[in-house]
Amino acid sequence: MPVTIRDVARASGVHISTVSRTFSAPHLVNPETRVRVLACAEDLGYRPNRAARALITGRTHNIGLIIADIANPFFPPLIKAAEGQARHRDYHIFVADTNEDPVVEEELVHALAKQVDGVLLCSPRMSNSLIEQLSREVPLVVINRQVTGLPCVMMDVGQGARSAIEHLVGLGHTGIALLGGPRGSWTNREIRRSAAAAARAGGAELTVLGPNPPTEHGGGALAEQVQRAGVTAVLAYNDLMAIGLIEGLDALGVRVPQDVSVVGIDDIALSRLTRPKLTTVATPTAAAGRTAVDMLLQQDTDAPRGPRGAGRGTAAGARRTTAQVMLQTELVIRDSTGVVPSSGGPGAERVGPGPHRLADPGRPTAATGGVVAS
Repeated sequence: MPVTIRDVARASGVHISTVSRTFSAPHLVNPETRVRVLACAEDLGYRPNRAARALITGRTHNIGLIIADIANPFFPPLIKAAEGQARHRDYHIFVADTNEDPVVEEELVHALAKQVDGVLLCSPRMSNSLIEQLSREVPLVVINRQVTGLPCVMMDVGQGARSAIEHLVGLGHTGIALLGGPRGSWTNREIRRSAAAAARAGGAELTVLGPNPPTEHGGGALAEQVQRAGVTAVLAYNDLMAIGLIEGLDALGVRVPQDVSVVGIDDIALSRLTRPKLTTVATPTAAAGRTAVDMLLQQDTDAPRGPRGAGRGTAAGARRTTAQVMLQTELVIRDSTGVVPSSGGPGAERVGPGPHRLADPGRPTAATGGVVAS
């Protein structure tokens, strides 16, 4: 027979309501009493009914995490870190995949709104105005996107793109291609803007190819365009595209890095396993997941709550944070970049040992001003 709250109250010598408060609002219980109740609950093997507790407190202790593509290796480290941080805070995470579809994204926010205490919206494809509208329905923290007036955790891919272009220019490359990512991506916009500025500053010409699917196939399909463009270096939207491009170039007889240098973004595990090992911009995905959970739970703690279903979105919105955090990226130099091929032909010597890290990843800095719409 399962242990009930009455059993815990009887064993600890307190009223049932005191046991209930110990689990739902521990700050309202005398510390000595709280310790005694928790010890008795542990001895008896009692576990509070989360559904019943949610009806009283208005909190489910569940968080929704909506991501663009669960098959993309960029997301699992973020999911794992967010889940670990949530468990540490006695919360659980529900993960949902949108397959890069903004319509599905909106539907999932609506579906999760009444089942969770808040939603982490990672790499959203919806418009800023729609995200702002949805934030009135359920507390939101946006990851990998900047939205005015909403709490956001961003990775400084702009700085990463600048570092990558400066690295390529430093190797003598003056014709560089940028493989763009999906339409509607804030990250894609930031990469393109920063890469263009860095190329101009370095006296290089940037050829933009895209938008494209952010997949290995998407990168491989661009190999012939890269070859026709006559560039000697490429910066890809992410590592998957860079790896696909290297495979596509290899099929055409184009060598990396002797003929064309390639740089990715993300530093997924595969980037260290490919041949050549991929030079890339490492993004602090795990740090972003932990930071977003903490930001959402701070918002949830600050928001006044009544019984579940009684104006949750309005109450949360009245006290929500608008903090925005930018986490630093880093350039990791490996084997897929080398000096520009000489005019006599391909086969230039690869430069320097790798990997070599040029920054401190995941260190938070103040977010840049202004909003970049999708």
